[in-house]
Amino acid sequence: MSKANSKRFWILLVALLLAGGIINAWEHAGEAKVSRRPLSEFPAQVGSWHQNGADTRFDAETEKVLRADDYLSRNYESSGGRNASLYVGYYASQRTGATYHSPLNCLPGAGWVMSDGGRITIPSTSERPAFEVNRYIIQNGSSSALMLYWYEGRGRAVASEYWGKIYTVLDSVRRRRSDGSMVRIMVPIGNSKEEAEKSAIELASQAAPQLSAFVPN
Repeated sequence: MSKANSKRFWILLVALLLAGGIINAWEHAGEAKVSRRPLSEFPAQVGSWHQNGADTRFDAETEKVLRADDYLSRNYESSGGRNASLYVGYYASQRTGATYHSPLNCLPGAGWVMSDGGRITIPSTSERPAFEVNRYIIQNGSSSALMLYWYEGRGRAVASEYWGKIYTVLDSVRRRRSDGSMVRIMVPIGNSKEEAEKSAIELASQAAPQLSAFVPN
């Protein structure tokens, strides 16, 4: 072995040993602990929207599939009589394979047809900067709704499933955290898709600033 090759070999060996030590230490340390409030305490009044009825709890089989550590499924009504639903599914760790379920996979399996997909921006408020979300029209028989959803956690709001997973991996290494959530808002479509979208954006902009207490930054 030449002197140059021998030097490269030892550099590579040391790098591998260091990387192995870091990974072992990281695994031994486990996830960082973060404090948060349970989603059952999410505000009943969010801006101009107020809770309508009791929180929905899923059956045992649905909860088994979701594998969420905590979730909120609640209907809201605006001061003008508009209705919307808010779902937040929180995962304390995604290391074990439990992770948020994309509506792109779940809803079609439940009989919903998704169309007119794209992304829109939720405008900034005094408490939170603007962020991008996914937007779809969904239909199941005679029922149709406008849906917004995004991934929230560790100080980010992300529309892309791809980037959401990348950030999860990076934060697992840098911050020892893989906690996060999927947030979904659905508004029934009445006479106008535009009005449904306006309502969904309004609820998203008013609910998002409240999330950090329940989905830690």
